Amino acid sequence: MDREKLYEEIKAVEGEVLEVYDDHLGYPTIGIGHLVTPEDEEHGKPSGTSITAERSRELFDGDVECAIKDCERLYGQWHNWPEEVQLILVNMAFNLGATRLAKFKNMQNMLSQGKWKEAAVEGRDSLWYRQVTNRAERLMTRLENIS
Repeated sequence: MDREKLYEEIKAVEGEVLEVYDDHLGYPTIGIGHLVTPEDEEHGKPSGTSITAERSRELFDGDVECAIKDCERLYGQWHNWPEEVQLILVNMAFNLGATRLAKFKNMQNMLSQGKWKEAAVEGRDSLWYRQVTNRAERLMTRLENIS
């Protein structure tokens, strides 16, 4: 999977903030949508504390690695699927997390059968789609256009 392409895609959607800020739920966040954890050196630092672009990329790479592992666990043989499907699912895992992505049972069933168009229909039939419609529609359009 082209991780640089994945980086550019997610960065374009999430944005990149090179300082500690509170997300829409009030949680300290940095970089490309990285929720600050107790293990992070930025934990407990005030809003506005700067980070470098290199630190942002380091955190992103770790978060993407977790999203990839989540996809491997959820979808088993997903590495045999087209790269575009993999990119879409990692993007979703990055946004949703494994617990919420695992709830897409009908979509997962369609994916396991290689029915990309039907999987996109199922992805649209979700709370996630209604919450992040623009992002979700872009991903589901890409999914339904895979031949």
